[in-house]
Formats: sequence, structure tokens, C-alpha cells
Amino acid sequence: MSSSSDPLVSGRVIGEVVDNFNTTVNMEVVYKSKSKKQWYNSKQQCVSYVPVVVRNDHEIFPFTLTSKPRVQVLAAHFTTFFTLIMTDPDVPGPSDPYLREHLHWVITDIPGTTDSSFGREVVSYEMPRPKIGIHRYIFLLYKQKNRLQVSLSLPISRDGFCTRKFAEDYELGLPVAAVFFNCQRKIAPRRR
Repeated sequence: MSSSSDPLVSGRVIGEVVDNFNTTVNMEVVYKSKSKKQWYNSKQQCVSYVPVVVRNDHEIFPFTLTSKPRVQVLAAHFTTFFTLIMTDPDVPGPSDPYLREHLHWVITDIPGTTDSSFGREVVSYEMPRPKIGIHRYIFLLYKQKNRLQVSLSLPISRDGFCTRKFAEDYELGLPVAAVFFNCQRKIAPRRR
């Protein structure tokens, strides 16, 4: 069981989004971020990519999150399948999240020991774009009883999604892994 020193508890992921659970599978979420571009003689010479690993309760800036992350399921058997959900419970702002939750991504049928590219993308990835305040972006991994061969009934809107209800509707139970990061809109400096 999770303790109060667990970042998922102190970050209110457990309680507001999911019920208390035990982490039984290791999951790694990595974004590719462009490093500084090298300019020589007014021409761009190279662009390199730096991995940004998602850690609980760490802040990541929106410009880092322009492409889908790679989500790897590290400890499971290949014949075990998983569902990944990415959600934002702080929409439109953390002080009044009346649109809670905003769905960013759903992938089903991810085989154990592989990554999200081997699964079936049910809801396409939408990059985080927080407008007001600091938002939590949560990746939840669920172990499936078997492959989800049936078509999922997708939400009409990404707003108002309920992770608990989705897990209940598709008999996913409690998550087996979760990780979240914080993100806020970068405000441009004001000119005088």
C-alpha cells in the first residue's frame, strides 16, 4: 500500500484520480527533447535529442513535450497485456478543475517487456498545453485480463473523462504502475 511519503499520495494522484494501489510493474516514460541547436554561419548544423525521463512530481516544460513519449513496460511477461492512460485532472486550472479529467492518450494491448509502440492507440496523443496554473499529467498502467478485442466506446469529448469509470467499464481493476509530472505554461517576459 502507498504511504503518505509516496509522491502519488502527496501529489493527490491517489485519491483524486485512482484509489490506493500497489505498484507491481515497472514503467518508464521518456520524452525526446531537442537540445540547443547549433548555428554556424547562419545555418543550422545539427539537432540532437536529449531524453527527458518522467519522475514523480518533477516539473517538465511544455516545449519538451511536443512528441509522444516512449512508455516502456519493464517487468512483465510478453503474453501479458497492458492499457496505458494519460490524463490531466487539473483542467482548466488546478484551483477549479470543473472539466476534470482531460484525456490525453489511451493505448491498449501493450505486450509486457515492450513499449507503447507495440500497443493499439485508441485515443491519439495530445501534447500538454496547460493554460492556468500548474497541471499534473499522469500516466497510469493497467494490467488487462486478456486482449481488448472489442472496440472501446470512446468518449465524445476528452474533457470530463473518468479514469476510475474507464477502468471499471473494461474490468481493468487498479493500476499496476503510475507516474506523473507537473507542467505549467511558460510565460514570456514582459517588455517595458
